[in-house]
Amino acid sequence: MKRLFLMLAVTAGLLLGQARGPLAGVWQVVERSTSGPRAATNSNPQPGLFLFTEKHYSIVYDHSDTPRPDVDFSTASDAEKLAVLMPMQAQSGTYEISGATVTLHPVVVMITRYLHSGYSPKFTFQVEGKTLVMTQIQSPNGPVANPVTTKLTRVE
Repeated sequence: MKRLFLMLAVTAGLLLGQARGPLAGVWQVVERSTSGPRAATNSNPQPGLFLFTEKHYSIVYDHSDTPRPDVDFSTASDAEKLAVLMPMQAQSGTYEISGATVTLHPVVVMITRYLHSGYSPKFTFQVEGKTLVMTQIQSPNGPVANPVTTKLTRVE
């Protein structure tokens, strides 16, 4: 009887985990690759986290190649503040999955031009174990000519 209960509990846990969807969890940025004329791979990127629940997401990460300057915002110039803030991406909203494509629907974003009516960035994605690879295929300007690929590792 204990064995049957344990098997049912494990099966239910696996089914519930799968029902959450393939992206559900907390993912840390571990690599960022750009394509095109200035193709490059950064295997030691600045910090970044992608959080996905069953229906919502939140992304906060630093796109810069080096640590951002540490400035006192109460005395910093506008240029110094921009140097700190411009490499940052922060957005949250809902998302939907269709096959191997995820479409984000931002509700709040750091850069408000991304709240254009109908703007929904699209990414292809692939999950293998604790690794998620996302490649942006649509931006505010339409299809992405030189996509950026972000590799993430599940941390939770």
